[in-house]
Amino acid sequence: RNFMAEKPVLYLYPEDTTDVNVELNLQEDHQIAYDYPKYDALSGWNVTAAPNGMMSYNDRNYYCLFWETEGPAIAKNLTEGFVVSKEDAQEFLEENLYQLGLNDKEANEFIIYWLPKMEQSPYNAVYFAEEEYEKVSQLNITPKPDQLIRIMMLVEPLDAPIQLTEQVLPERPKRKGFTAVEWGGSQGEFFEKEFVEW
Repeated sequence: RNFMAEKPVLYLYPEDTTDVNVELNLQEDHQIAYDYPKYDALSGWNVTAAPNGMMSYNDRNYYCLFWETEGPAIAKNLTEGFVVSKEDAQEFLEENLYQLGLNDKEANEFIIYWLPKMEQSPYNAVYFAEEEYEKVSQLNITPKPDQLIRIMMLVEPLDAPIQLTEQVLPERPKRKGFTAVEWGGSQGEFFEKEFVEW
């Protein structure tokens, strides 16, 4: 197993306080490795979510749902993405997480987790997986959100830059109605290597 979805977290922002069910539909060769609060394999998470993002579940309050999964790699030999130097990692994350739809609080938590990892290497190759991630991990949320934002960042540490075609990201999504936001990432070997001189 060489894919670990690290710290996917899910935020729920209904327009009114709402009972919400969240189920993870994983491809059969992927499985949950860690979760908090505990995920019920039969019924998922049944939470009461407030417009400010806070959730109650089994008499405790949470601001997000957390899980990590493991399984076979969801991508390999990628030829598009971004090559990010250690020095540029913070600015890269701030700009692109905004573009992908995170608000300041969500981006702050993403960066706190991923920036130290990215700064451990001189360079990182980065790709934001959409279809690849959706194939192995679907979210079934009831009632269905009006807007669902999902971010899965694939990161490969590098000692030297490689040649990649820059990934074109979609327009920043507009939040409307009941919005659900998930972010996570994974470190591994995802890219085709053609080293270049910078």
